[in-house]
Amino acid sequence: MRGRMVQLAAKLFIDVAACSILLVVLLPFLAIVALVVKLSSSGPVLFVQERVGLDGRRFRMYKFRTMTGVPARDLTRWSEAEEARITAVGRFLRAYGLDELPQLVNIIKGEMSIIGPRPTLPAQVDSFTDSERTMLRMRPGVTGLAAVRGRYSLTYEQRKKYNVEYVDRWSLRLDAAILLKTIGVVLGRRNATEPPTRT
Repeated sequence: MRGRMVQLAAKLFIDVAACSILLVVLLPFLAIVALVVKLSSSGPVLFVQERVGLDGRRFRMYKFRTMTGVPARDLTRWSEAEEARITAVGRFLRAYGLDELPQLVNIIKGEMSIIGPRPTLPAQVDSFTDSERTMLRMRPGVTGLAAVRGRYSLTYEQRKKYNVEYVDRWSLRLDAAILLKTIGVVLGRRNATEPPTRT
């Protein structure tokens, strides 16, 4: 248990230190992306949504906006109508994971981690089983085991399974392996599109 606590402390330090440096280095690039998002379609630059993180605490997650129009009432399900709302710029940002870059701020604030279970919607958490609540024992991540096992090609149930598996198996070595695989997945644009329906 003590060894795990030391590793978790190291994970948090690495997250905050690395992302603080990245935020400074990427600031000009982030400004360019923000300008392109603003000029390409109507709406705010950032998409801000309430998610559930470590120990069930709620926080506001940031992303570059990739869609336009009015979102569906049921945010837990994906439909063809939602798919049609993705802008051309948004589709490019999603394919390469660039829409997630504002989450550097979430990481620096201690709300998220570079690697972990994806942050969940409050409505989804309400229906979690005891086993699925295991996901809330770690900070949610920008990428994770589900991302390298299938990304958007996975069903919601499969994603939950991989998120629980990640928490149960977690180690710094596993994080390193996921990070390396994420680079290949993103650069290869593998499974970069959301399936028409999500259950």
